Amino acid sequence: MKPLQTNKLKEFLERFDNFKDAEFRSIDIISPTQISVLFAVQDSARGFDWLTIRLEFNGVSDAKLLDTNKFSLADMSDGISLFNYNSTFYFALGNYSNENNFTNSNCYVRAQSVKYEEGSF
Repeated sequence: MKPLQTNKLKEFLERFDNFKDAEFRSIDIISPTQISVLFAVQDSARGFDWLTIRLEFNGVSDAKLLDTNKFSLADMSDGISLFNYNSTFYFALGNYSNENNFTNSNCYVRAQSVKYEEGSF
């Protein structure tokens, strides 16, 4: 897994078109402070081939997660929001712009760090 640096967030999200129309595959609760989510996305750096991206959140302080039977129902048309504010990472399904409104999402995570890993489709 590679750490996702705050100065590379915009580039990372642009590469995968903010995960728009991605496929939500799974959520794994590794520990009370560590959560992993898996998506199938298109990669603009590889001619828009499909691959999987695993995001691992560490130092989780707040989260609202989808039930397993809801993954296929997740609306991914707006993609995801992933940003850093005051040394905290905020992740949410949908288009959210700040730490005050991201909890309106039906799935969100607040964490101290994020790592990612690319895999085969």
